Amino acid sequence: MLCDSFITAVTSTTATAMPPAAAASHVFPIRYDHDQHLRWRRRNGTSIVSVSVSASASASPFSINQMNMDSSSRRLKTYQEAVKSAREKFTQEISFQSKDKDISLAKALLYIAAEDEAFISYNREMDACSLLKERRDVSAALNSQEWDCVEQMPLAGKSTSQWVSELDNIAKDVEAELVSRDIGCHLVELLDAVNLVLFELRGFKRSPVVVDSKYSYLHTVLSTRCGSAILLSIIYIEVCRRLGLTIVGSRVGEDFLIWPQLGNPEELFKVTSGHSLFAIVNGRCVEDPRSKASDLTGNSLLGLEIATKRDIIGIALANLIRLHWKRASRSNPGLMLTSPLRRAHNTDEKLNRIHNSSIPLLRPQDLRLAIMASERLLILQPHNWALRRDHGMMLYYNRKYGQAVQELSICMAFAPEEEAEFLELSARQNLDPLIECCQTAFGVMASVCHLVFVDYFRS
Repeated sequence: MLCDSFITAVTSTTATAMPPAAAASHVFPIRYDHDQHLRWRRRNGTSIVSVSVSASASASPFSINQMNMDSSSRRLKTYQEAVKSAREKFTQEISFQSKDKDISLAKALLYIAAEDEAFISYNREMDACSLLKERRDVSAALNSQEWDCVEQMPLAGKSTSQWVSELDNIAKDVEAELVSRDIGCHLVELLDAVNLVLFELRGFKRSPVVVDSKYSYLHTVLSTRCGSAILLSIIYIEVCRRLGLTIVGSRVGEDFLIWPQLGNPEELFKVTSGHSLFAIVNGRCVEDPRSKASDLTGNSLLGLEIATKRDIIGIALANLIRLHWKRASRSNPGLMLTSPLRRAHNTDEKLNRIHNSSIPLLRPQDLRLAIMASERLLILQPHNWALRRDHGMMLYYNRKYGQAVQELSICMAFAPEEEAEFLELSARQNLDPLIECCQTAFGVMASVCHLVFVDYFRS
């Protein structure tokens, strides 16, 4: 709790002693600063100072520090609850008990952003709290913005509901553009108006090379209007949904392509005003001969597997895993989740084991963010054995050996039968030849299990 608004008061007199009764009725705070308003009164030849002060002005450095510590502790608890609540909200949104059409892409991605932002804020608050504990004379700036639930948590200055409303506003701008043109809701005009509002009036653009994870969070893309291709596609889908137009998509090579759902796909490739509907929606990649999108036709489009909303969320999460892992392993160039592990240390000295550990040092916060994205993706794809392999590897690098063993064991159980037999055979071999021969992803998996057990029981 915060300190009381006023500090314990005491009496004071000048050279002339104050009668006991008077002393009990006139008090003033222990300390006051030069900028406080003083009211001087003289009574019975005695000068008495009556001061009105606030806690922040009158408190001692220690009490200010304690007040900051109490406030910081409350915020730490709030961030912890937000991390948990955001994960629960995300799980509810993508629950397999719900129909895919009822899932909100925007809400699911905003819950992802809220969980990660709460985790980062928690770490930042922990650092500030540690500083307060180490130095009693340091005062930290208090966060004046209070919120009670994850829906109210500020993301780049706006709450989750406000960012959803931002998509509503974009759709209203498209409607206003159609009205200003005095045209009906013909498909070509509608898509052209969406493109105009998104990419010209509001200035959304694709980040040429996504190396910063912030461009893979929905609220950041809506705020900066620059983001990854999948995030821009999601915004396009959400805006069109608000306009009553269903947009579907599929992954083609390195691109995620979207198009309006029509009974006759050939209509998408008819050139009108220099561009086809397919090109209007997907932009330059359709005309790029290096892209697989340039080879698509109405018939080949029918052969593509339409991505569900859960699939689209999965693609966004996979991108986050890749970006956070890349940043976490920056000090170890070329380190991949499928990279063979080095030999386990052989020394029995605890100090030497710590210094000579074969596990590369990774950035802990970025590694944890990658693990969190992987956990969410596993909710969507619980039987994806390759994802569990990568998840187990990240837990291993995070030195969570017990959890790594569990995930890698589940991976081996979910692996295809022919691969599971190979893994089981490899696991029975001795460590040295195993490390030498395990160069494939499956061989790496077997060596991981063995080395995880070694480090787990030695630590």
